[in-house]
Amino acid sequence: MTPTATRRACYTGYVTQAVVNNLAPLLFIVFQRRYDVPLDVLGRLVLLNFATQLVTDVVAVKVVDRVGYRVPLVLAHVLAVAGLLLLAAGPQWGPSPAAGLAVAVVVYAVGGGLLEVLVSPVVEALPSPAEGKAAQMSLLHSFYCWGQVAVVVGTTLLLAAIGEQNWQLLPVLWALVPLANLVVFTRVPLPDTVPDEHRTSLTSLLRAPAFAAVLLLMLAAGAAELTMSQWSSLYAEQGLGVGKVAGDLAGPALFAVLMGLGRMAYGLLGTRVPLVPALTVSGVLAAACYVLAAASPSPVASLVGCAVCGLAVSLLWPGAFSLAAARFPLGGAAMFGVLAVAGDAGGAVGPWAAGVLAEASTSSSGVLQRLSAALPADDGSGLRVGILLAVAFPVLVVVAAGSFAVLQRRRPGSAA
Repeated sequence: MTPTATRRACYTGYVTQAVVNNLAPLLFIVFQRRYDVPLDVLGRLVLLNFATQLVTDVVAVKVVDRVGYRVPLVLAHVLAVAGLLLLAAGPQWGPSPAAGLAVAVVVYAVGGGLLEVLVSPVVEALPSPAEGKAAQMSLLHSFYCWGQVAVVVGTTLLLAAIGEQNWQLLPVLWALVPLANLVVFTRVPLPDTVPDEHRTSLTSLLRAPAFAAVLLLMLAAGAAELTMSQWSSLYAEQGLGVGKVAGDLAGPALFAVLMGLGRMAYGLLGTRVPLVPALTVSGVLAAACYVLAAASPSPVASLVGCAVCGLAVSLLWPGAFSLAAARFPLGGAAMFGVLAVAGDAGGAVGPWAAGVLAEASTSSSGVLQRLSAALPADDGSGLRVGILLAVAFPVLVVVAAGSFAVLQRRRPGSAA
């Protein structure tokens, strides 16, 4: 088998990660209606997913460069399969529906965390022209988006066809994706990890101001992407009053399509576009999308804000990886693991914070309630407030990209 087969397996690895990150949020309305799981608990499931991935990233940082790629990649897919099957059974077998769902989330989140640490450095190490590395990274990450599109569209249409009472069939069907890919990863050639004596140490990385700027960018990127991605389905239905099928297709599905197109476009044309200015423009556009989605009185305009946000955030995560890889080419899998920690921290905190702020705006009598009253009505969910205040995350992207640009100017001749 050739490196092309390895690259394709890595693409499918990101499809697997899209499945484990996006399936449960599409079923939030089912969990709320059929099992009385409250909004703040659903937000904690998102937090639990990305917090578990974060812990997995931290552990993987210490071991991947020593044990190689194959065993943890296969294990990641095994855990993804197991977690999805547990998700199907979760509300029935646990001490409570929320507890059963939480166990499933933890299992598949460990698999997702391993994939986040492993797939990018494998593709980075495969043969390709140095000037095209950033484009290759963006193309790789576009497959997360296509996986998300498939999950949103497939799940929405299947759920409408089979009925909410048969929702357990969906996790079982999606488990076939990691099941097939784990077999592939037992066979494809994989690159060697960077030896200890050549690898840039984590201590050196963490002391570098440029790496700190990239970590901040990853934190903000994870929060900006996942807050809109994870809440847009429920927001369309409860906050905007749009039907579930139409809301899912016009909100999270179109979000993922535009995010995938943005990453694919940069993958094809990225060598002509300076990365840091592109990241700055992306942050500004994402901030505008958050404001539009939360503050527009028109459901159509709000859905446009949700969807176009996918294009705006498309470059953030792979762009941060590419900045780090170009500036620290011997960082190894450990460097990608630390970056994944920051991204997953943002992915955990962002959606959770939006859910907490949304819940608080419906029960407090202070600033949040006044802000809620100033925004268009949202059926009392408070999600407009949560999404509006999450504009802080894309603003932080602009700050981080600007900081990196300043540091780059102090280091003439650097890449990226």
